[in-house]
Amino acid sequence: MQTITSKDNEFIKHIKKLKDKKYRKMSNEYVVEGIKLVEEAIMEKAPIKQIVLCDDCEKNAAIPKDLMYEIAKHECVYVTEKLFNYISTVQTPQGILAILSKNGQDLPIDYTQDIIVALDDVQDPGNLGTILRTVDSIGLTQILISKETADSYNPKVVRSTMGAIFRVKIIECEDLKQTLKDLKKHKFKIVVSSLQTDHTIYDIDYHKKVIIIGNEANGVRKEIQDFADEKIKIPMLGKTESLNASVATGIILYEYVRQKRRN
Repeated sequence: MQTITSKDNEFIKHIKKLKDKKYRKMSNEYVVEGIKLVEEAIMEKAPIKQIVLCDDCEKNAAIPKDLMYEIAKHECVYVTEKLFNYISTVQTPQGILAILSKNGQDLPIDYTQDIIVALDDVQDPGNLGTILRTVDSIGLTQILISKETADSYNPKVVRSTMGAIFRVKIIECEDLKQTLKDLKKHKFKIVVSSLQTDHTIYDIDYHKKVIIIGNEANGVRKEIQDFADEKIKIPMLGKTESLNASVATGIILYEYVRQKRRN
């Protein structure tokens, strides 16, 4: 077993560069780190290119033997503990990460699903990761994101998804409004959250709907609000006027779950 020991190794340089959004886009790759996430990637048959291991992992038995058996089926690269800490993006590294291929470009939209979630310039990586996890939790397999939405393959986003990133197809829209126009042609109605309405999330039927989640500071853009078929709001009894984007998404989507269970 050969172990990489130098920061000047080209493969190590490549991993370090994958922290940068532009480089991730250019290489069409991203990194997942930690025992649980790598295990999820293997279980979901995600497109793993290489698995990088700290050379002490097998010695200290931090990774279960049955997982090591599955890891061995992939191309593995060993590095020293010092070097692994150098390429890691977490405070307490577990000695394992994987490099994966990103979703392909121009992915097709699945028009058979009841609802589709679309993000309009959501900026916070933690919010984006939590929204992806929530979308996965209710059985949806895709999400639309606008061009200015945070990078879905940012390490913080990847960690926040808790493995959902391997199951949810992320469809990047060059022009979100045009994509919504196409969805209308497939009999979907566009729903946005807005304070300028008396209708609440409990007043609509969640069938053939596109739920738009807006930017944390500014909400859904006016041009998309004007284009929407329906506006809804989350009723609140206290003085707070708005909620965190990921919290609001969860409340709206679980009203869809409630209706689906009822029916």
